[in-house]
Amino acid sequence: MQSLILEPQYAQDYRALMLRAYTEEADAFVSSAAERSALPETWWQARLSESHRQQETIFGGFIGNQLVGSVGLSFESRDKKQHLAKLIGMYVLPSFRSSGIARLLVESALELARNTPRIKAVQLTVTDGNVGAQKLYERYGFVTFGIEPFAMREGDRFFEKRHMYCLIR
Repeated sequence: MQSLILEPQYAQDYRALMLRAYTEEADAFVSSAAERSALPETWWQARLSESHRQQETIFGGFIGNQLVGSVGLSFESRDKKQHLAKLIGMYVLPSFRSSGIARLLVESALELARNTPRIKAVQLTVTDGNVGAQKLYERYGFVTFGIEPFAMREGDRFFEKRHMYCLIR
């Protein structure tokens, strides 16, 4: 079991993993499978390119050679928000949940945040009611600072998003 920074050669596997996430866990993601499946493979490759890592770094969780999960750390570029990073796109295939991959991915993202001197805190949102994910984040020191009503709509249903943060320094 390992966590690696994903590079462009993983674009096809990453795309397949995330399209599954957007389909099977639609209430957890703001992006939809329809939106993301329409993007060309070059978009997925660029997202994993070294030149894109100043904006966002994507980690992949592997068991053997199989990509079974991913998470991203997105960096703010605006002057007044450069002290913040966001944990984004967390997903682990259902058959690998409780395997430790999610913990490994969160630890990798937080380690990158700690090794980036300007970052003071990491923020994230989790769909309110996703108790498993919330407990995972709380284990790493994330605390809730607000709940956003009507944060997302999936069909006729609306979902609230729980906003959480973790101080790095």
